[in-house]
Amino acid sequence: MRDLNIPESRHPEKAHRKDNAQPKKPSWIRVKAPGGKGYAETHKIMRENNLVTVCEEAGCPNAGECWSQGHATMMIMGEICTRGCTFCNVATGKPDTLDAFEPGRVAHAVKKLGLNHVVITSVDRDDLKDGGAEHFAQTIRAVRHQSPDTTIEILTPDFLKCDDIVLETVVEARPDVFNHNLETVPGLYPEVRPGARYFHSLRLLQRVKELDPTMFTKSGIMVGLGEDRQSVMQIMDDMRAADIDFLTIGQYLQPTPKHHAVERFVHPDEFKDYETAAYGKGFLMVSATPLTRSSYHAGDDFAQLRAARLKKLGQA
Repeated sequence: MRDLNIPESRHPEKAHRKDNAQPKKPSWIRVKAPGGKGYAETHKIMRENNLVTVCEEAGCPNAGECWSQGHATMMIMGEICTRGCTFCNVATGKPDTLDAFEPGRVAHAVKKLGLNHVVITSVDRDDLKDGGAEHFAQTIRAVRHQSPDTTIEILTPDFLKCDDIVLETVVEARPDVFNHNLETVPGLYPEVRPGARYFHSLRLLQRVKELDPTMFTKSGIMVGLGEDRQSVMQIMDDMRAADIDFLTIGQYLQPTPKHHAVERFVHPDEFKDYETAAYGKGFLMVSATPLTRSSYHAGDDFAQLRAARLKKLGQA
């Protein structure tokens, strides 16, 4: 029986990889252990609705802070991914069939938590003809129905093996923010993200804007994987050429010895430098700190993102 709490069962594709030492984290990375009334209540709602969160599955360092405030990132379409990226702690293997009732349960949890802004992500589902696009759309519609004032941010897979038309299915459901992470610089894709293609992911985000120019687009990368400053600057330029509005940059943290090694811990001053450069290149919103993750403070960031667009339009 497969037990996803055991690393060998969770990541069978990494079982034969050599161990990489996990360096001690610097002071600016450490966070408080999760706990408290708010955390417990969020945990209860997630379990009552039989929901998966990326906060737990990916081992996010900010889970304690976010859950204590009643925020959680819903991960739909199961907890098993068809990809085996070397940075990721989500389990790899053959997923279960889609749960037709999941969109309703997500919508119920969003309403119960009273969320003003929700982030919905998923595992990769290369086993599905549409990559899960219709399931995303159904979930967006269900949340809209139960919580019409809640803004919705989605963090999607790349739909690499699907017909191009599936992207239209998701965009037509009208999420407020369409996020797809590039994760790292193109030179590291063969090692870090072997099942993906850099320019396909970039083009996906560009096509979202072509389908709906008013939709906010967002993408993020990790640093500390072995990239250099020049390659980070280049990825910023590539993103701006694709008209991406919002950039996130965070420190890569190694989940287990079998995962990709942390090459270095990037100092907060370097993150500040990246933030300054990104704003100079024209991003409407930038979050660049060691603990930045795609959905960290997403609600507050969305408010700033919307305000930045209005300001830009007012100056035009």
